[in-house]
Amino acid sequence: MASPSPRAPLAERVEELLAVGGPLPIVAAGDPVLRTGTERYDGQLGPALLARFVEALRVTMRAAPGVGLAAPQVGVELRIAVIEDPAPVPEEVRLARGRVPQPFRVLVNPAYEPSGSGRVAFFEGCLSVPGWQAVVARPAEVRLTGEDDSGRAVDEVFRGWPARIVQHETDHLDGLLYLDRAELRSLSANETVARRWAQPTPEEAARALGFGLP
Repeated sequence: MASPSPRAPLAERVEELLAVGGPLPIVAAGDPVLRTGTERYDGQLGPALLARFVEALRVTMRAAPGVGLAAPQVGVELRIAVIEDPAPVPEEVRLARGRVPQPFRVLVNPAYEPSGSGRVAFFEGCLSVPGWQAVVARPAEVRLTGEDDSGRAVDEVFRGWPARIVQHETDHLDGLLYLDRAELRSLSANETVARRWAQPTPEEAARALGFGLP
């Protein structure tokens, strides 16, 4: 699906998107809206329209299903993303990846920076790059700053899998896809990951496919 026309004012384009109802179409890689970055949210939608847009992001993320969704992924170049992860994974995966449940959160104007020098690598996918996953090395812990959808300041440290989620979604707002940070030798179809590389860590994939890990 092509992103909405950039010629109309942003609020009008969001109204047009929401008028259809239900989950929003997710923009696929190759659409410029995923590469041009976003503008800082500064009341462009107004409180009522922002609330409707956030709810549409939540509905779309859950329907996909995914654990995060950024505004550019539905064709809107605003610095807004949502995350939520019920983390329905086995205990060995939880321990290896630090994947713990995350409640629904709205990230407005987020930015992150590494907290410490540790890096971890795992397979990662994206709703805008359907059917594929690749190993991405990321900081194990990050400090996230920004606001929530009520304008309250956010300054929080995320660790483990939640840190990966907020990095992935914030990267979208900067025009980056996970593939820009990935070990491309690890690129695998979803069914291959499920069949061969479903271990809690990508060590076996790294040996077989010939890529390094931090």
